[in-house]
Amino acid sequence: MDPKMLKAEEFSEEDLRAFMRRLLDDVHALEEMLDNGMIESGVRRIGAEQEMFLVDRQGRPAPVAVEVLEQLDHSSFTTELARFNLEANAKPYRFGGSCLRRLEKEITDLVSKARTVANEMDTDVLLCGILPTLRQEDLSLDNMTPVPRYYALNQILTWLTGGAFQTQIKGLDELQLTHDNILLEACNTSFQVHFQVAPNEFAKLYNVAQAVTAPVLAAGVNSPVLLQRRLWAETRVALFQQSVDTRSTTHKKRGHRRRVSFGERWVDESIIEIFREDIARLRVVLAAGEDEDSLAMVARGEAPPLTALRTYNGTVYRWNRPCYGVSDRGKAHLRIENRVLPAGPTIVDEMANAAFFFGLMSSVYSHYGPIHEVMPFEDAKSNFLAAARHGLSGHFRWVNGREMRAADLILNELLPLAREGLESKKIDPEDIDRYLGVLENRVKAERTGSAWALRSWANGDATGVRPQERQRRITKQMIECQRTDVPVHEWDLCDMGGTDELWESLVYVGQSMMTDLITVAPGDLIDLAASKMQWQHIRQLAVEDQEGSLVGLISYRDILKLVGRPSREPVAVSDIMTENVLTVTPRTTTLEALRLMRDRGVGCLPVVDEGRLVGMLTESIFLGESFSLIEAELKRAQEASGIS
Repeated sequence: MDPKMLKAEEFSEEDLRAFMRRLLDDVHALEEMLDNGMIESGVRRIGAEQEMFLVDRQGRPAPVAVEVLEQLDHSSFTTELARFNLEANAKPYRFGGSCLRRLEKEITDLVSKARTVANEMDTDVLLCGILPTLRQEDLSLDNMTPVPRYYALNQILTWLTGGAFQTQIKGLDELQLTHDNILLEACNTSFQVHFQVAPNEFAKLYNVAQAVTAPVLAAGVNSPVLLQRRLWAETRVALFQQSVDTRSTTHKKRGHRRRVSFGERWVDESIIEIFREDIARLRVVLAAGEDEDSLAMVARGEAPPLTALRTYNGTVYRWNRPCYGVSDRGKAHLRIENRVLPAGPTIVDEMANAAFFFGLMSSVYSHYGPIHEVMPFEDAKSNFLAAARHGLSGHFRWVNGREMRAADLILNELLPLAREGLESKKIDPEDIDRYLGVLENRVKAERTGSAWALRSWANGDATGVRPQERQRRITKQMIECQRTDVPVHEWDLCDMGGTDELWESLVYVGQSMMTDLITVAPGDLIDLAASKMQWQHIRQLAVEDQEGSLVGLISYRDILKLVGRPSREPVAVSDIMTENVLTVTPRTTTLEALRLMRDRGVGCLPVVDEGRLVGMLTESIFLGESFSLIEAELKRAQEASGIS
């Protein structure tokens, strides 16, 4: 279906004002429910949401979610923002006994169901925080799931940003990116865990969740690579905070809070504090249809759905999100949804992370007392960012100002606490040993999903494997390892030797092009261009303007034509460059591009996307292979990929 034909739901000013009225009524209704004891207490439940990528045989995103959902026909599955994502929702379990094992079994069954259907469509399921093989061109509106709500959200958030989402992340590499829609958010998939709390304990346990999120994340990082750049240990955190950042320049200068945030302070008394602060600071961006009057339902002693409040809360992305819900039994309850954990590397790794979180949620308050009295909020927030950037190597400032590495804090202090917490809730001892044992061994080995991926990536340095091939091999090995459910600390590093599968990673120009380019500007001296060519051993230079648009090409042959000229006046690149340049796009097949190079007798092709220079395809990429061999191998790989 052509997304341009799908119209987002439109709301008039009157509709939005009516929604705001219902939103305020919902807040008042929730206040009355809290005052009158209408929220469930005395029971603890846990749950989880499993997000996943759909990938093709080359490990590339496969936009077939709608078709997979149709075949699944299962109420536990739902759409996500992109056509290459799925979400599965597990049912809630009472916290105790074999709940962790049963939750793991349900998630395993759901993922297996999705994988079976995906395999029938020649695709597969992958659990990872960020898919290594993603490219910016995968994030077009063509790949947005055709749901009106998503298009409405994209329209309003794009309007609020002025049409451009700016992303800048510095890690081992650096990413600077401008994108024109909210699909950057779809680069992220997570394993979200839910922890039901009573109203009178919400504040203290929400603060505990804020404090323990840093060490739990440090042990579970699994998203180090985005668009071929090695960035944070959990790049999802940086990317998500920027991918839906709707603040104007003025709001940024004033330090206005992002829509994705960790928060700014401890909670004092109630969940109401969070909802009030969010509504006061972040504007309504979506409206929902009318429900029965929530205040009238409360007056009758019924639990209202609070649709307006839940719709609004769904557009505010706190890493620990407060949630209100109504069970099938008609009983209202409160939950803390931890959204920070990435999907993968395996389901048992995810459950180990969840057990660690649930255990700490059950023990930290009794061990340390009110967390806000022993830790400044700024330390909790700083620890969170350190965990996202550095994983187990991050340095934390823990309770009472003690400073230590994340790994040391987890091994020496928090794992025993988590065990106490799980034991206090009568979790089966063998399950405690299994899940906390997985996490302990991972931390001791310092082999998180991110560490495994980065060390595997580094294996390619010695063999000279290009980044596009590294990310593909890492992705395919993740899929194979996930099928075994062996935890990540036991995985072998990805083999970067050999070229048996090389051609499968070069089907498209976007996979085979060079992106680390040496270029010149139109006004540069020819002498500078010649020096760059000599120093870098290259024969052609792209000429780009200040905005990165391709304006020409200059070759060593062009420069040689100046030899012997009597004039010593400076010559600019623009004086001799070729302006009408043959180009291709990242979506051009490599086979087609190489045939163009052969037929036109050129040694390189600039790669342009929407007028901007994004890469260069050159003969040197193919290691001097003969064209006939290249053509044969690429044709075989193209046919294997199902590309006509």
